[in-house]
Amino acid sequence: MFPIRDHNPSNRTPYVTYGLIAVNVLIYLAMLPLFGDPRALQSFYYDWALVPAAVSEGQLLHGLFTSMFLHGGFMHIAGNMLFLWIFGDNLEDAFGHLPFLGFYLASGLAAALIQYIAAPGSVVPVVGASGAIAGVMGGYLLLFPKARVDILFIFIIFFKVFSVPAWVMLGIWFGLQLFNGLGSAADVGGVAYWAHAGGFVAGLVLAYPWWTRRGGTGFWARNDGHPPHPEITYSRSNIPTVRRKRK
Repeated sequence: MFPIRDHNPSNRTPYVTYGLIAVNVLIYLAMLPLFGDPRALQSFYYDWALVPAAVSEGQLLHGLFTSMFLHGGFMHIAGNMLFLWIFGDNLEDAFGHLPFLGFYLASGLAAALIQYIAAPGSVVPVVGASGAIAGVMGGYLLLFPKARVDILFIFIIFFKVFSVPAWVMLGIWFGLQLFNGLGSAADVGGVAYWAHAGGFVAGLVLAYPWWTRRGGTGFWARNDGHPPHPEITYSRSNIPTVRRKRK
């Protein structure tokens, strides 16, 4: 189950969102030759990723920042860039270009710090833009809780697109990060759940001043939690439902 689009249009071109996607993709493409050499890839990650044990020793502090522009594979970067493309343009529209860039980077740094605090002795490199993007998702939840998001649901051979309020999709996503973070060790390889959860909370906190300046709950009340402009209406999805034929 993952989002494929929202119904929340932007009123300005999201240059920063496009730029962040481009930078992440270009860095990933430049890294491609390393994926054929595990030793070189490991050395690169230890130089530029977040390595909590090194940070604890006062070394490689730049990894708190640079790690948010590195990815571990095609599906990793594809999923992250999809989420950024869906949710980033609306926050950039609300905040403005440069404030949104600051918001994104601050969310990424907060996510990296939370992941570090969760496992300060870990020697496993942490990479990915998902902490910063989780911050974007947290900000989106605060500003547009009832914006509709289309979810592609896949169950074995069944495919179906559902349209749900943003608070449902984002609330479930955040709950899964907490559940999985509490149920797994933070110092082993895998998904950096605490970076996700930490980035999400950071996004809520960083977006809070913008929300309060526009009336807080009064901002929600003016549009019942929906975006303050008409939503996009898509034609019915052409994604088929595939059913198993009986023999």
